[in-house]
Amino acid sequence: MMKIAPSLLSCDFTELKEEVRRLEEAGVDYLHFDVMDGRFVPNISFGLPILAQLREITELTIDSHLMIEEPERYIEAFAEAGSDIITVHIEATRHIHRAIQQIKQTGKKAGVTLNPGTSVEQLLPVLQEVDLVLVMTVNPGFGGQSFISSMADKIQFLADYRMQHRLDFEIEVDGGVNEQTAAVCRQAGADVLVAGSYFFGHEDYQTPTSILRGE
Repeated sequence: MMKIAPSLLSCDFTELKEEVRRLEEAGVDYLHFDVMDGRFVPNISFGLPILAQLREITELTIDSHLMIEEPERYIEAFAEAGSDIITVHIEATRHIHRAIQQIKQTGKKAGVTLNPGTSVEQLLPVLQEVDLVLVMTVNPGFGGQSFISSMADKIQFLADYRMQHRLDFEIEVDGGVNEQTAAVCRQAGADVLVAGSYFFGHEDYQTPTSILRGE
C-alpha cells in the first residue's frame, strides 16, 4: 500500500500537537520534516528544537529531509533529536557514501535525494546502501510548486533498477503531489508520497490520505 508522508512545512504550527493528532487519526505513515539552511536552498525552515518536541508527541516515523550544505555536520544531531529516516542530497556533499555510512552508524535509516536537474544515474553507486531514494519533482526550497512531469521517468528507472538488482529501497516522491500527479507516481512505481499544500488544504485529513493512496 502506498505510504503517505504529509510535509509539516504546510501544517499549522500554532497547533502542532493537534495537527499531529489529526494526522495520526487519518492513518498517515510518515511525518516529512523539511530542513532548509538558506544556503543549499533559498529558504530557511525549522530545525532541531522543533524536531525534538515533535518526537515527544508522536510515535509516527519522522522522515527528515536535510536540504542543507555539508549534512555530515548535523547527521548525529538529527538522529539524537528523533529522526527515524535521514535523507541527504547528493548535490550537498562531496562524500555521499560517507554521509550514508554516518547515518547508518546512528542506527537510523538512510535516504538519498536528488534535484530535478541531477541525473538519476549519479545515484547508482549508492543504491545498494540506502533504505530510501527521494525523487524531487520540483526544485526544492518552496512549497506550492507544480509537478515536473518528466521526473516520472526517474521514478520508473529506479523501480526497474530495484527489481532488476533485487534491492529493497523505498522510492519517495516530493513536490507538486496532488490527486492527478499521485496517480502518475503510483503507476511509475513510487512507494511514498510527500504532500504539503495539497494535503493540508483539506479540512478532513482522511480524505487526502485516501485519495493519494488511490483508494
